Amino acid sequence: MDVIEHLLSGGKRLRAAFLYWGWRALGGEREDDAAAVRASSSMEIFQAAALLHDDVMDNSDLRRGRPTAHRAFAALHREQGWNGDPERFGLAGAILAGDLCLNWTDEVFATSGLSPAALQRARPELDRMRTQLMGGQFLDVLEGARGWQDLNYSQRIEACRTVILYKSARYSVQQPLLIGARAAGASPQTLDALAAYGDRLGKAFQLRDDVLGVFGDPTETGKPAGDDLREGKHTVLIAHALEHADTSGAELVTASLGDPDLDDETVTACRQVLLDSGAVDRTEQMITDEAKDALTALSSTPELTEEGRHAMVELVAICTDRAT
Repeated sequence: MDVIEHLLSGGKRLRAAFLYWGWRALGGEREDDAAAVRASSSMEIFQAAALLHDDVMDNSDLRRGRPTAHRAFAALHREQGWNGDPERFGLAGAILAGDLCLNWTDEVFATSGLSPAALQRARPELDRMRTQLMGGQFLDVLEGARGWQDLNYSQRIEACRTVILYKSARYSVQQPLLIGARAAGASPQTLDALAAYGDRLGKAFQLRDDVLGVFGDPTETGKPAGDDLREGKHTVLIAHALEHADTSGAELVTASLGDPDLDDETVTACRQVLLDSGAVDRTEQMITDEAKDALTALSSTPELTEEGRHAMVELVAICTDRAT
């Protein structure tokens, strides 16, 4: 309960915000609607499940400035002098905590207080979100295991974009938004426009996360500087660098990627390669392009209230302009 409570006490609340505004922008009740707030909170519980499992898969040490769940459970095991392997105990505890959050996601949404008709309209999107995230997580693991040796530049970018779509973009933006909009009874035309908005903004959101994973301030991200390099994440940022860096720069990034003992000095050198090669600039341009496309899609949704439209424009800025 402690590790789950810690995860739920932090974060940006973006997924809850997208569900809430998907509901409210289509004529749902105003801000005192407790049912909509409770339904939206189920997205935070789902995010906690994803983070708990993601940290196990990535073997991460820190999350939001504190030890990850599996590290905390392992430390507890050692402190108590219990039998068996502390690390295996830690992994088991984190996996079960994530499973518990998956169960609570369904429970909180189903008992939110939204009408049965609203729940019925939204439920298929909720189920699709959960299924596609699991597929996206496996794609991420698979790409890391297969490596990039046999892929050219365009194939690497395309592989990254596929992982981004299913692992992050849809469950972070598009699907929470559509769950709220479907619950509110949005028309097919509006749903298509919101899906396009969510698709583009979700990609921009993850691209920004990829930049933060290398350049982010640990006091803001809650993770060590350059952690994505140590974890060996195959991102668009890295694909750009390997294609456009000079030979020595590309060799440094390749050798550093996936090294869990990477020191801060080497992280700094890798950052310079990403800057000098234009990888950061190219990724930033992709973020800008996706954000513009999201706003264009939003402009074709006449059903939205002005309040809802304004909120969704603000969410574009929040998702893409986070400090690096």
